[in-house]
Amino acid sequence: MVTVELDDVTLRNLEQAHIVQGRPQHDYRVPYRNIAHVLSLHAKTNGGKIFLIHYDKDGNREELSYAEFNARVHQVANFLHDDLGVQRGDRVATIAYNHSDTVLIYFACWVIGATVAPQNIAEDDRRIAFILRNSEAVICLVRDEYLERAERIIHNPNNEDELGAPNIREIIQVGGKPNDRYPHFHEMVKNKPTSYLGDDAGVKSSDVSMLPPTENTPSLEDEALLVYTSGTTGAPKGVVLKQYNLLIDAKGIAEWQAITGNQRMMCVLPIHHVNGIVVTLMTPMLVGGSTVLNRAFSSKAFWTRVAKERVNIVSVVPTLLQFLLEYADEREAAGDTIFGDGLSQRALTRFRHFICGAGTLAMTLARDFENRFGFPILHGYGLSESTCYSCFLPIDLSWEEHQKWMLDYGYPSIGCPIEPNEMAIFSADGSGQQLGPGERGEICIRGHNIMKYYFKRPDANRETFKFGWFRTGDEGFYEVDERGRQYFFITGRIKELINRGGVKFSPFDIEEVLLEIPGVKVGLAVGFKNDYYGEEVGAYIVPEDGAQLDTESILAHCRERMTFEKSPKVVVFGDEIPVTSTGKYKRLDLRDLFAEWEHTQFRK
Repeated sequence: MVTVELDDVTLRNLEQAHIVQGRPQHDYRVPYRNIAHVLSLHAKTNGGKIFLIHYDKDGNREELSYAEFNARVHQVANFLHDDLGVQRGDRVATIAYNHSDTVLIYFACWVIGATVAPQNIAEDDRRIAFILRNSEAVICLVRDEYLERAERIIHNPNNEDELGAPNIREIIQVGGKPNDRYPHFHEMVKNKPTSYLGDDAGVKSSDVSMLPPTENTPSLEDEALLVYTSGTTGAPKGVVLKQYNLLIDAKGIAEWQAITGNQRMMCVLPIHHVNGIVVTLMTPMLVGGSTVLNRAFSSKAFWTRVAKERVNIVSVVPTLLQFLLEYADEREAAGDTIFGDGLSQRALTRFRHFICGAGTLAMTLARDFENRFGFPILHGYGLSESTCYSCFLPIDLSWEEHQKWMLDYGYPSIGCPIEPNEMAIFSADGSGQQLGPGERGEICIRGHNIMKYYFKRPDANRETFKFGWFRTGDEGFYEVDERGRQYFFITGRIKELINRGGVKFSPFDIEEVLLEIPGVKVGLAVGFKNDYYGEEVGAYIVPEDGAQLDTESILAHCRERMTFEKSPKVVVFGDEIPVTSTGKYKRLDLRDLFAEWEHTQFRK
């Protein structure tokens, strides 16, 4: 069992940060013993119902009922425990992608009481090596396509700097043809019994929920996920989430979004991240619903699959909304419907709405998308540190109210806090002073879905929880409606705010103006070093295909809409956008593009 030491002050602050409406975190709001308890209950009471539908990269379809999924989870749990020696409290790393195998591995780890440390294969080798070492994972399950790379990262045969993870005692191949070098996941699992031996060797998996707890039975306090921050403003930190965190946030999401066992969700986001895991795996599983897991997002397949699988809700990031708009333009130009394949709105009558968060949602994008497709976007907000979502726009708003909160305040509202947590705005200087409506400061959260802690980062824990709330690092404000509900808004990352001569500007404000310019596909505001004001404002522009844009017209438009101080002084054009795996723009990665203007004084 991995342990982390915390000083007494940080422990007290963490305890305070886990309280919601006066209830401490150990006053559980779910009636389950652990994740396995939930799954096995569904397998016992409604085993024939479909839980997971999986589409691979070639469009091949696989479906698993609750009973089938539960049985296979327990087979994998036996393999991990008996053949690989994974114990309760161990860390298990994965280098994989969206696949039914990956989901089975996650749930098998939680049945044992092990922690999953999923890796993002889009990251560079050194970052993955750091995370594997830092996580103290004991084994790594690797898709066959990535075996050669995993070998280089973990065993470091060429003695490259910053590679190597000697804590990984075994690599296990997932997928592909078996070979002699690695234990093969499918070959090892297929003949395993369907009951997890850690509970009772002679009991069928569907009856596991009826067993009394044993010494090895995981509890809600067992660690479940170790995910690493995207590192948009610094080095990645390991976020430790417990089984209770996953279940209580899923409960909050389901209740706010009115998701029931009759609903079907679809996952197009990567399941190495909490959004894909919590929203579209854990939430439907908690309520006994179904989920459609895609290998990756595809504009061409999206609406066809939504219609075919009778999907009700999809969780996306803003980038995917932009892709769907562009696809609609292409299909209309080709004489097709905006959904493609001749699909009409009638074919999508079961579809209710989009959940959207993670990246920056521009008002122009939100307006254009909702007007084009006629489906509402339930904008929300959360972080890995709050398990996933912490707030959403209410589902019961009239269309006029919805549009008001999306478009009338300069930013689309991220909505109101969900039941597992509370939110507030505090002074951005970290003094702990709480602010009122309309005042900008740091968004802070406390409640039952707040992470256990940052792994092996006492400095980060101390600073992040210094006054008994989780400090998000995001700037925002809130307004209050006539019912007394607080609607929150995010105005930018505090570390990404542009500090020009002591006056701070939100990049979001500037980017809304940039996106008004015809032909601008993406416009990012970047604060770059400058001798005269500390930082100056730059604009990074990705033009639409065929668009003719020039620096002078972009600067002129901005100066018509904003003060000289706030307007960009320099424009850099490009065609690549640095983003995290969940679609967040990495503005700080663009600073070097403006280095030649560090010593320039810009005048009106």
